[in-house]
Amino acid sequence: MNRRARPEVLVLRALGLGDLLTVVPCLRALRRALPGRDIVLAAPARLAAVAAATGLVDRLLPAGAPGRAVPTELAWAGPPPELAVDLHGNGPPSHLLLQRLRPGRLLAYGHPDTPDIAGPPWRPDEHERDRWCRLLRWYGIEADPTDLRIPGPACPSPAPGAVVIHPGADSAARRWPAPRFAAVARAVDRAGHRVVITSGAGEGPLARSVAAEAGLPPDAVLGGTDDVPFPLLCALIAGARCVVVGDTGLAHLASALGTASVVLFGPVAPRLWGPPPHRRHRVLWRPVAGEDPLRPGDAHGASPDERLLRITVDEVVGAALAVIDHDADASAVPG
Repeated sequence: MNRRARPEVLVLRALGLGDLLTVVPCLRALRRALPGRDIVLAAPARLAAVAAATGLVDRLLPAGAPGRAVPTELAWAGPPPELAVDLHGNGPPSHLLLQRLRPGRLLAYGHPDTPDIAGPPWRPDEHERDRWCRLLRWYGIEADPTDLRIPGPACPSPAPGAVVIHPGADSAARRWPAPRFAAVARAVDRAGHRVVITSGAGEGPLARSVAAEAGLPPDAVLGGTDDVPFPLLCALIAGARCVVVGDTGLAHLASALGTASVVLFGPVAPRLWGPPPHRRHRVLWRPVAGEDPLRPGDAHGASPDERLLRITVDEVVGAALAVIDHDADASAVPG
């Protein structure tokens, strides 16, 4: 018999690491508001360990599509979900995908092409965390966008107290030049801090070139052929002094673990995807007057965005050393 023991809530968020971490406040709100239900997350299979680490997901339903597209189908089996929640987009493709499962109720943003969904209006100027929490609040589920922390890892860091530098990004538009990352790594190393260069699947040559140009040993690189196993990556970031990174999933992981960060933005404003406002996090972004204040560049462009290129090595080194010093001073204060 297919019928499961507990009612299920299906959450659609079939995107990347950072996308999943930005909806942790929503997952926590659903868990709190709907006790006795299993929360099923439709997301790429490679994020199974991330979903489990949040402590808020009972099962991952593998789902994905190229880029930020909506999956064409979901391999859902058994009775329809009691509730479906569209945290993927503003429809109609994501709405229709979930409606085909015939959920008892569907929470989603309103769209003229799916008039049977009486959801709130979509706003293009919201931060990603605020957007999805507002959706839940509209339906009567209290959600706090600042409630984004995930539990710390059980395993120890492979490099306690290191400064982690991540030169990779999904698109070239969000990838600061490798020689500049190398210059930052060299300066931080010379300031007396251990440096680790991380890389995702396929980014090994990039990470190794940064390490070599910075004068770091080969074992300063973590990852490359495949993604760093999430428990190990989580332990590294949780135990780091600071993370220096572009607008990628690793920046969101630092926020989720409360680790200091310096985040470099280019084609998309930090107002939409930046870390929480806190002295522990430094955002570097160099737009110019008259540009689109939210999305002045092409986030999927084939070369580094001009706003990213305006950020200098000295700025990044200064920001990294400042957050390291701030955290060291804060930890020295009793109580």
